[in-house]
Amino acid sequence: QVHLAESGGGLVQTGGSLRLSCAASGRTFSSGAMAWFRQNPGKEREFVAAIGISDTTTWSDSVYSDSVKGRFTISRDNAKNTVYLEMNNLKPEDTAVYYCAARFRRLALRVEDYDYWGQGTQVTVSS
Repeated sequence: QVHLAESGGGLVQTGGSLRLSCAASGRTFSSGAMAWFRQNPGKEREFVAAIGISDTTTWSDSVYSDSVKGRFTISRDNAKNTVYLEMNNLKPEDTAVYYCAARFRRLALRVEDYDYWGQGTQVTVSS
């Protein structure tokens, strides 16, 4: 089992920045993929960004949704078993609960592709 714990959400003004963290614990997570999704009430959970995980390389494949490309950056720290989402130039439409997800297979983009989920952290961007 893998336990995921998100942190770093909060309230920020339009144009501001936040950094979300997702710490993984439990089963050793040496390879696979981790991702961020977001969801608003009454809407489907949507893909934000994903990154490949490997303890044998320092580089990582990453992919972003079109809505955040150029503004958000996903990164990983293998030593801390943590993935980050740096969010810049935030917009009101970025407001959502952000969820961290993980899988022990290659990078993927769909909600149903991920096996482990965190509890979520609220991000609110005021106009």
